[in-house]
Amino acid sequence: MLEHKLVPEHRLLAPEEADQVLKSLKITRDQLPKIRKTDPVIRVLEKIHGDIAEGSIVKIMRLTQTAGVSEAYRLVVGR
Repeated sequence: MLEHKLVPEHRLLAPEEADQVLKSLKITRDQLPKIRKTDPVIRVLEKIHGDIAEGSIVKIMRLTQTAGVSEAYRLVVGR
């Protein structure tokens, strides 16, 4: 599923890396867009990494024709 050309690359950030991202963006976790634990991509990542805790941050890298690589971050939430 993650290899499909329409699914951007998703990567679970380590807690230290997540803290660095928040610090560099000068935001709090609550200010990030959300992604639910029930999202199909999160379910696939859980098969790779084990249970992903709420509050974890996922980095999404999209390839675009105009910007090249675009990075986005999402906060994992429950329902």
